[in-house]
Amino acid sequence: MSREDDLALLKSYTDSESLVKHMLAVEAACRAYARKFGEDEAKWGTVGLLHDFDYQRWPDPPDHPLRGAEILKEHGYPDDVIYAIKSHADYLPDCPRVSNLDKTLYACDELCGFITACALVRPQRLEGLTASSVKKKLKQLSFAASIHREDITRGAADLGVDLDEHIRFCIAALQPIAAELGLLTTE
Repeated sequence: MSREDDLALLKSYTDSESLVKHMLAVEAACRAYARKFGEDEAKWGTVGLLHDFDYQRWPDPPDHPLRGAEILKEHGYPDDVIYAIKSHADYLPDCPRVSNLDKTLYACDELCGFITACALVRPQRLEGLTASSVKKKLKQLSFAASIHREDITRGAADLGVDLDEHIRFCIAALQPIAAELGLLTTE
């Protein structure tokens, strides 16, 4: 499958602009980690890009991500891609996160959403955003309240990376696509 195929599938199930931007952000972070770990960047990008493609139609567990997994299988996606996507759901006990790919998706998912939320309330958006300012916002439970903070800390720990380093890494991964994400400076 090509990235164009991935995008076509994503857009056939998702018309929410914010959800598409979220998946693009997670794709960028997963691709960056693939480069860091010497892994298949295209495969890791596919996992990041398609991890929530079914969410708009089937947001309730376990439909998400199981409905999406069925669709991916029908489209011929590899088993490890499908497994990694299923493993990002904590409520699927038969899909523990085992591989670096599984752990990377989980580690990047909530954090990319939180970084985006942090950037959106700053005039400079993503530019100059620091790990310390993200961590400060993590302590404000009323800010981006739907984002599970424990998933962010658990994800970094499971991936074996320091939380500050992980935040900085993900911010850097999003910077090249800031325009696509609507995170360019507004001044």
